[in-house]
Amino acid sequence: MPAAMEEKTRYTDEELAEFKALILEKLERAEQDYARLRTAMMNDHNDGSDTAPTFKVLEEGANTLRKEENAALAAHQLKFIQKLKAALVRIENKTYGICRITGKLIPAARLRAVPHATTTVDAKINEK
Repeated sequence: MPAAMEEKTRYTDEELAEFKALILEKLERAEQDYARLRTAMMNDHNDGSDTAPTFKVLEEGANTLRKEENAALAAHQLKFIQKLKAALVRIENKTYGICRITGKLIPAARLRAVPHATTTVDAKINEK
């Protein structure tokens, strides 16, 4: 098979550098968002204002809900950060962009949209 016809098995160092820059940018934003969520969780407390007992119960319920939502968002954000960091490890190992199921190269367009992807779309659909 001529060299031009061979299927590409991994991304070039230049392509990996492009993906690394994208991931580092997303990682920085994700860590900032995570820090904001943690700050919001720590600041979600009663401001000490004295309200009527009926409204106090409603206020406490709303505060609890807000804390739970912030905790869930923070957990989701932390998981995203971990996936981005794992993608950086794969870049260093030069295994980034290789589908963990099929062993084929994940299209660059998918990696630009979901830089922590570990499977092709077809493999992900068939995995379910």
